[in-house]
Amino acid sequence: MSRYNPKEVEPKWQKRWTDARSFETGADKKKPKYYVLEMFPYPSGRIHIGHVRNYAMGDVIARYKKACGYNVLHPMGWDAFGMPAENAAMQTGSHPAKWTYGNIDIMRGQLKQMGLAIDWAREFATCDPSYYVHQQRLFLEFWEAGLAYRKESLVNWDPVDQTVLANEQVIDGKGWRSGAPVERRKLSQWFLKITDYAEDLLAALDDGRLSGWPDNVKLMQKNWIGKSKGLRMRFPFGDGTKTPAGFEDGVEIFTTRPDTLFGASFIAISPDHPLTAKLAETDKDLAAFVAECASAGTSEEAIEKAEKRGYKTSLETGHPFDGRKLPVYVANFVLMGYGTGAIFGCPAHDQRDYDFATKYGLAIPPVVLPEGADAATWTLEGEPYVGPGEIFNSDFLDGLSVSDAIAAAIKKIEEMGLGEGVTQYRLRDWGVSRQRYWGCPIPAIHCEKCGIVPVPQKDLPVELPEEADFSVPGNPLDRHPTWKHVDCPACGGKGRRETDTFDTFIDSSWYFARFASQPEDKPVDKEVADYWLPVDQYIGGIEHAILHLLYARFFTRAMKKVGHLSVDEPFANLFTQGMVVHATFKDAESGEWLLPEDVIVEKGAAKRADNGKPVKIGAIEKMSKSKKNVVSPEGIAQTYGADAARWFMLSDSPPERDVEWTDSGVEGAWKLINRIWDAVSAEPGVLKKVDLQKPDAGADNSELRQATHSAIAGVTDDIDHFRFNKAIARIYEFLNTLKKAGGASDWARAEALSALSRLIAPFIPHLAEECWETLGGEGLICDAPWPKADPALLAKDEIVLGVQVNGKRRGEITVPAEADNKAVEEAALSDADVKRHIDGKTIRKVVVVPGRIVNIVAN
Repeated sequence: MSRYNPKEVEPKWQKRWTDARSFETGADKKKPKYYVLEMFPYPSGRIHIGHVRNYAMGDVIARYKKACGYNVLHPMGWDAFGMPAENAAMQTGSHPAKWTYGNIDIMRGQLKQMGLAIDWAREFATCDPSYYVHQQRLFLEFWEAGLAYRKESLVNWDPVDQTVLANEQVIDGKGWRSGAPVERRKLSQWFLKITDYAEDLLAALDDGRLSGWPDNVKLMQKNWIGKSKGLRMRFPFGDGTKTPAGFEDGVEIFTTRPDTLFGASFIAISPDHPLTAKLAETDKDLAAFVAECASAGTSEEAIEKAEKRGYKTSLETGHPFDGRKLPVYVANFVLMGYGTGAIFGCPAHDQRDYDFATKYGLAIPPVVLPEGADAATWTLEGEPYVGPGEIFNSDFLDGLSVSDAIAAAIKKIEEMGLGEGVTQYRLRDWGVSRQRYWGCPIPAIHCEKCGIVPVPQKDLPVELPEEADFSVPGNPLDRHPTWKHVDCPACGGKGRRETDTFDTFIDSSWYFARFASQPEDKPVDKEVADYWLPVDQYIGGIEHAILHLLYARFFTRAMKKVGHLSVDEPFANLFTQGMVVHATFKDAESGEWLLPEDVIVEKGAAKRADNGKPVKIGAIEKMSKSKKNVVSPEGIAQTYGADAARWFMLSDSPPERDVEWTDSGVEGAWKLINRIWDAVSAEPGVLKKVDLQKPDAGADNSELRQATHSAIAGVTDDIDHFRFNKAIARIYEFLNTLKKAGGASDWARAEALSALSRLIAPFIPHLAEECWETLGGEGLICDAPWPKADPALLAKDEIVLGVQVNGKRRGEITVPAEADNKAVEEAALSDADVKRHIDGKTIRKVVVVPGRIVNIVAN
């Protein structure tokens, strides 16, 4: 019996797959298609074991579907543009392209080492001109179709790095990299009209088009799109008010609670409102307040958490119903990007408005009466009332429910000619301009005579200049001596290239379509793309549940509009996997983060491996390079093999939950791999000795045959439902039965070993190939059909259950299939192996999981 050696076995099969081009595929309409895709990685340097879990899940599905007869597409590429490459250029002097492609070479090798069934012939990086030339073509088509435009907008501006920052890059009001206070600036930016599709993007979440998506992800998208029905209306200025030019009609507000209009006590407008800017021209104190707001944090989250502050202007509006005068404030919590940039404050029934009114001594008139309360005596008790009730203190609305009062108030305002009921969305158009070098150039040219003109298709791609100066902050494209200077394609005069580059979310918003079809002269071949799309199974982290997925959904619709695709939705099914977590370690003296491989842990205490100095064990957290709690897959592959890493990642917990990486866990996986190999290597060539196409009548009802077909049915169902950990548990039980079936016929054993090899193939493919070859199977196991369960062999008179004592497997019992829990418990406690492990202990609890396992807790 030969010893299993993954160092020899795994490279051997990886080479054979490559030589046979086992996972390359094309459109084949004779077979059903299956497109499985994991969110592609950013080439930051090296992958860690957390990445392996993500890609191993997709690999299980890809290999399984291939075995089931599907034409499978499983590609890989690189989300390669972005700021980290520029930061590396600033720090090391290395060009972003060199840094990026160097990292890609390393990470590609790491992924290949894991034995993934990838169609590497389709690989691309988004920074390849051969990819982004088509992105530029798409943008020009969107522009022509009215889906792209340029306008002035407020942005987060880092004055040190001299670039626009996304809200997520603003931390405590400061730039995430520079630490400089972020300013709010107006810049001319390019936008994509995602709001044109707001209603359809929302509708698809409920109409069945995304039935294969998790409910929590759909809810997050609904909240982000933020559809709300309400009232858009004007509050006219009072008589005698000196009205700024251009604002004679008053202040326009949007509200979802017009039922509370009688509770209004102030009007608040955004620091970025045009009226604020007009007033600030002659009010220095207001101008200072606006500047202060601009530097105090620009994200919605930062504004929500900030102290509610306001500046009282000289303006007053009249209340449309009762004529009261309402003061107009500029308030730091009102966002220009939602509604109209102005609100009416109803402090009795909104916490934010209540805090503001309390701070500035404003009236707080209640207008919603809780159920059962007496209108004559009920008052607020130190906080706003935000619950349900009926309207009171509101003239013609008194006694109405909230919903009826909303309708009545809207009708009244419409009759008065002051507004109308409208539907509003939180979703804003997508600003795609970034002041960076390492991004896809925006194909536009600025001409003083012609304005902004598109780059002609024949001049694409607009490539980045090879030389770039990163010695000072800011966008190197702005400072480049020659690249930005170009003739206007319309008039031939002097022009200037657009020096902004695209938001990198664009790169990942259509890559799935380019994987499916890669013609040289256009973004996709529509017929081929229509064959593959939508992606049948998409896998990735929950952190991308909103922006990436929403942008990809919009891009698919936009590509459909300009004629490249036929589908609306890019991803039919979505799975968001849990994270891989690991303890963190710090040098007790210096506070330096340490890699797990540099630490020795013994009996709950840790020390440095190099000098024995004490190490502080920190929290168990998501693997991150910044905290160094990462485990390299190469080291694991060298010690135990890639299959052991895959097996542990897939077996330790349900795939949607986090899994803690432990050395003992991968050691356990390694032991099981060797048990499988021992079972297979003991019977070399067995598949050549029998004909599995001709069943052995004498073996039809054997215990081993029943176990074989039960395992096939169970593992098949588990993979179909993403229960990888349960599938592996079934394989474990099946292996135990196989090892004990010494009296089974050669035919039954051959059938069982053939099934075992194919059942493990999606999970541990290298070992599966080695087993298949050893047994005498024909061809590669990755081309072998998936085993099928015989329904006649699934009916069981008896079942085998594993028994655990304090979490460790100590034996197994055979009981009637219809046995109740009490009978199963008695059988477990009577088993000789189990009795040895509970002898002298007190039984605290026995948990019977019907048909699966018995758990005994004793001490």
